[in-house]
Amino acid sequence: MKKLGIKIIMCFILFVSCSEEQIDDSGMGTVKGRVVNSETFEPITNARISTSPTTSTYFSDKDGYFEFSEILVGKYSFQAQKDGYISKFEPATITKNTTVQIIFELDISTLNNKPPDIPILTAPVDNAKSQALKLNLTWTATDKELDPLTYIVTVKNGTTDAVTTYKDIKTTSLEISGLSYSTKYYWQVISSDGINTPSNSVTNTFTTLAFPNPRFLYVKKVNSNNVIFTADEAGNELQLSSSEVNSFRPRKNLQIKKIAYVSSDGSQNQIYTMNPDGSGIFKVTNAIPIAGFNMEHINYSWSTNGSQLIYPNFDKLYRINANGSGLVELFKTPNGKFISECDWSQDGTQIVLKVNDISGYNVEIYVINASGIIQYQVLSGLAGATSGLHISVNNQSIVYTRDVSGYQSSNYRRLDSRIFIYNRSTNSSTEIDTSKPDGFNDLDVKFSPNEAEVIFTSTSNDGISVNNIVKASINDVDTRAILFAGGSMPEWK
Repeated sequence: MKKLGIKIIMCFILFVSCSEEQIDDSGMGTVKGRVVNSETFEPITNARISTSPTTSTYFSDKDGYFEFSEILVGKYSFQAQKDGYISKFEPATITKNTTVQIIFELDISTLNNKPPDIPILTAPVDNAKSQALKLNLTWTATDKELDPLTYIVTVKNGTTDAVTTYKDIKTTSLEISGLSYSTKYYWQVISSDGINTPSNSVTNTFTTLAFPNPRFLYVKKVNSNNVIFTADEAGNELQLSSSEVNSFRPRKNLQIKKIAYVSSDGSQNQIYTMNPDGSGIFKVTNAIPIAGFNMEHINYSWSTNGSQLIYPNFDKLYRINANGSGLVELFKTPNGKFISECDWSQDGTQIVLKVNDISGYNVEIYVINASGIIQYQVLSGLAGATSGLHISVNNQSIVYTRDVSGYQSSNYRRLDSRIFIYNRSTNSSTEIDTSKPDGFNDLDVKFSPNEAEVIFTSTSNDGISVNNIVKASINDVDTRAILFAGGSMPEWK
């Protein structure tokens, strides 16, 4: 038994000796790695890489890479650090003849980082005029730590209030295009270093080139509102009123270069004026609004010199100075019918009125003088709707539209509205042949400036189709032509 115990002890000693000879505490391994930005994963150059326990120190190259080619086996903590970033530690166990990979994703340090300086807008200069419809916005911007900056540019249309935002701009200039004529724009630049709260510039303004000879005015539906537009002979158009407000019935006065129009004011409708570019809005009426059986079919008129306007309020006709003063009642219908339309002759001696019942029917058209005395009658006793009213320069002709079908309904639908001219010398009305398609209505007619043509609204009699602004010759058949698609309530000066 004693010999057996000795043999077991000897075998154990030999086993332990053999096992210890297989473990080698000496030896080298390799560590390779890379340092990158934690947000963008872009390489960080010249980051300092050190170890604990201390060995050698290395720096990342231009691509963010580093390498410890020979490092004693063991357990280490590796640290990457660089100014402007938060230092980071990564543990690693090094074994003999093996390579360990380490990736450092460093967060940007905001401890002492300052926000970028406020951008300075350089072009166009503030309140610049007559700017092109395509231009460059430029600015200067700096950052104390030389952090890379990105920019957001906002541009607001002062007429429509539409805002366009340009994001992630990396240069200090931006080309914008598609601007509107005669429009004031507001613009601002926001700079960001990706670290701090962005810095906002002041807001500057510029105004684009004046619209070239805009002789036409009309209304289009935008966001369920009537919106006023002006246009030239070539079809270039400019929005004058905001899409957020219901504005309609534009009437231009060439003497004072103002445009009058009707706009919603709470539950009422008032007459306003503005400059030809949509600026300088002024509320003319106040105590007594413009009103009638249906505001889509109510009209008013300028005096030739632009000093006064006349407008209806149910059965009464009022005159008011363009500055809002001097309101007087000029006329009251003798039978209680509502005044829907009026037109003031160029010499100021005559006013044409269209009156109707509460439903818009039982129409009469007659002429009064400046004192409110009825002079003569143009139309009465005919069934159906009548609209559009314009007296000629010599007071001898009056153009209007009438639904010859005589149809009458609660929704004021018209089936076959055509254009007529009343001749004062013959005391008779004659239809103008405009080659109107069947199933369509011609509405809201006006003489052209030379009175050789008429301009009017054309639309399907279904009451829901698109409107178009159309012109036609008074004497030549087959001259009907669309001027502006989607428009109504035309004016031609």
